[in-house]
Amino acid sequence: MIPRYSRPDMVRIWEPANRFRIWFEIEAHACDAQAKLGVIPESAARAVWEKGDRPYTPERVARIDDIEKVTRHDVIAFTTELAELVGPDARFVHQGMTSSDVLDTCLAVQLSQAADLLLADLRALLAALERRARETKDLVCMGRSHGIHAEPVTIGLKFASFHAEFQRNLKRLIQARDDIATCAISGAVGTFANIDPFVESYVAEKLGLVPEPVSTQVIPRDRHAMFFATLGVVASSIERVATEIRHLQRTEVREAEEFFAPGQKGSSAMPHKRNPVLTENLTGLARLVRGMVIPAMENVALWHERDISHSSVERMIGPDATVTLDFALARLTDVVANLVIYPEAVLRNLNQLGGLIFSQRVLLALTQSGMSREAAYQAVQRNAMKVWNGDGVFLDLLRNDAEVTGHLGAGQLGDLFDLGYHTKAVDGIFRRVFGT
Repeated sequence: MIPRYSRPDMVRIWEPANRFRIWFEIEAHACDAQAKLGVIPESAARAVWEKGDRPYTPERVARIDDIEKVTRHDVIAFTTELAELVGPDARFVHQGMTSSDVLDTCLAVQLSQAADLLLADLRALLAALERRARETKDLVCMGRSHGIHAEPVTIGLKFASFHAEFQRNLKRLIQARDDIATCAISGAVGTFANIDPFVESYVAEKLGLVPEPVSTQVIPRDRHAMFFATLGVVASSIERVATEIRHLQRTEVREAEEFFAPGQKGSSAMPHKRNPVLTENLTGLARLVRGMVIPAMENVALWHERDISHSSVERMIGPDATVTLDFALARLTDVVANLVIYPEAVLRNLNQLGGLIFSQRVLLALTQSGMSREAAYQAVQRNAMKVWNGDGVFLDLLRNDAEVTGHLGAGQLGDLFDLGYHTKAVDGIFRRVFGT
């Protein structure tokens, strides 16, 4: 997590001030619940809020860090600093709780906060993709399979495909957010022996979480594994869009290009260069996010009721994965919104192979006219290969092939070379993706 690839709102979620604020709210709400149960005096619960509810300034954070150097325990350092403010009533803080109750519940809050920002990012990206899809819905372009010219599609269909994928990602992340938003205030080994389940329910409601059904001493890490796996899928979708743009920007294709700002430089050595640096950057960031999925999955298998092998992993991947993905989604939205399309190059590439892109339609017409599929395929292919090797125009060759014209007249053949044939279902596909 470095400033170059970080945005302030996401970074703040992972800063010590926010983490300690959440810890305080967990402890203070737990005190309120304990007071309602009669376990601690109501005056003590009030004192925690009245005396301890202070901003976690750099000075307070530094004080907690200094205490931790001695205690070598972060939660004890936190409660010790809180006791310095609250006074004698602080003895009722953390009643019946264990550190994981604070740490895991806090992480659930932080991941929920991060998910909310990521969901907003996804919605912004979806809006940009829909706008570009509608703008380019009827701009016919070359469709490719294996990187080779296949049959016509439209630029709008490319954007629509990306939109449909990110719609799925939005649903996945909403589900992942729901799964991760659980609260554990169940005490050592999760049996509620020293704390009433009411405390957990009370704190969960206050923090916008739900109680974890069985928490052992930690919240089960399958939830976290699914959350980070979802981030990995979103990152892969980002790379898919980035890879498409990078290919379309290649000099030999040049159908689309990242916006190149006035004064921007593409190369320190070659002044003519205009490189797809943003989408290349997105490809790298996607690799990083995916790289954090496997450690999250390996965190699932903890020893017995708990160990802390997961802790170091989550302290790193929690901030790094969410900050990186937040930045990547924002960058991709900007790339999509400002992507430059070159219709002339699109048309040039469509015509590059002299009509070969209509080969399947000719094949089908020949089979429908009575030719066997094998004979029709051979007839179309032998003419297509001549064009592929630079010898003639496909339609002309077909019109001069006696076997072909024995089944299809010149006019019929000409009618098969119609771009509109390949775009007749575009409106229907758009309705599937965007509705009316």
